[in-house]
Amino acid sequence: MASERQKVLTPFIEQSDYMKDRMESGIEQHRKAWFTLTVLDGEKKPIPAAKITVNQKSHEFRFGANMYSMEEMGSEEGNKEYKRRFAQLFNLATLPFYWNDLVPEPGIKRYAKDAPKKYRRPPIDLCLEFCDAYGLEPKAHCLEYDGNAPEWVKKLNDLGAVRRALYDHFADLAGRYADRIPSWEVTNENLYPPNYAPIVHNTPHFYQNDTVEWDFHTADRLFPKNRLIINESGDNIWSCFNGNRSAYYMLIERALNHGCRIDSIGMQYHMTMPESAEYNAAMKRYSPKRIYDVLDRYADFSLPMQITEISVPTYRYTEEDEDIQAEIVRNLYSIWFSHPNMEAIIYWDFVDGFEWSGHKCGFLHNDLTPKKSFLVLDELINKTWHTSSNLMTSENGTASFKGFFGDYDITVCTADKELTIPLHLVKSGDRSLTIQL
Repeated sequence: MASERQKVLTPFIEQSDYMKDRMESGIEQHRKAWFTLTVLDGEKKPIPAAKITVNQKSHEFRFGANMYSMEEMGSEEGNKEYKRRFAQLFNLATLPFYWNDLVPEPGIKRYAKDAPKKYRRPPIDLCLEFCDAYGLEPKAHCLEYDGNAPEWVKKLNDLGAVRRALYDHFADLAGRYADRIPSWEVTNENLYPPNYAPIVHNTPHFYQNDTVEWDFHTADRLFPKNRLIINESGDNIWSCFNGNRSAYYMLIERALNHGCRIDSIGMQYHMTMPESAEYNAAMKRYSPKRIYDVLDRYADFSLPMQITEISVPTYRYTEEDEDIQAEIVRNLYSIWFSHPNMEAIIYWDFVDGFEWSGHKCGFLHNDLTPKKSFLVLDELINKTWHTSSNLMTSENGTASFKGFFGDYDITVCTADKELTIPLHLVKSGDRSLTIQL
């Protein structure tokens, strides 16, 4: 008999056949492809019976987390373990670009790695150093979030003055980081009411009809080569869904109709509510049919989509709670990974005790030991969704394999030569590749 807590898994269980069918077929169809390798000698003649080892190193799909608790582990050993575990799972990291923390006073900027320490807000240059060291793609969250405007900007209380300050901030970030950070969330949580606690939107910019359009047009001018992302809370996506009449859908539609360049649709997915409210929320949010319905509807825009923030709680350190979190994570990640428009899933936050919400949502305990959710995701990313093959070329020097899109090491061995080369096998790239020894 299921316990009260286990009942949150009901939608997954009741819709398991539908979920399994869409997950398995979607992953096979949208995350993998057949690739043909042709091995030639120095005279460009086919080499038969060459041995080929195919080993996937990373995914084209982006699995990530925010790195807000970096250097917060209390010891050098703990900080190293945090980084090691982070890189074990993820190939993307979200960096904290909250305006009030970056520029607390006019002219005072917390970009440099030795900037004054602030909890859950590591300096950007320190984050980039970590990304470079571990081969992670950095992502910026976010350019404009009215609830996190600095106090000195709020005191301006004049639309023109606020927008001049905001433009200068965009331009400053573009000049410093546009070449280093490919993707930028331009806006965040514009559908929350102005005085929604604990974030209060109260600059004149937020109250304008063209807030989103101004932000995206400005970002487009200053970040012409970067990917621009719109982002919104899960309440306005998964809980309040009314097809193409959903508020977020119409917000995106209007922005596109006004000429905004939106390169990806960001969707939050926080399940951070009191345990007493979890079951009712789960009946909607953990329904595979509802999740796919939402994704299929937003796919109308023919744009990539990201789960920009996801958190799933373990209310207690019990085996049951950790099993439930792990099962939810397994199902949600598999659903999202299977959808053709999805391009990234980003967890929020990585380690217990450093969450924005106060719930135990991490993949690691506070002592940095892995929870079952970490082990489940590690199994999915690094084993289940992983391609490793041993091949031999035919008489015409070719060999084929079906693999996940991503980065590979390809090793070719003949009687007298061995060569290892990196290959980037992507959804939009060539499916036939030639290797010349």
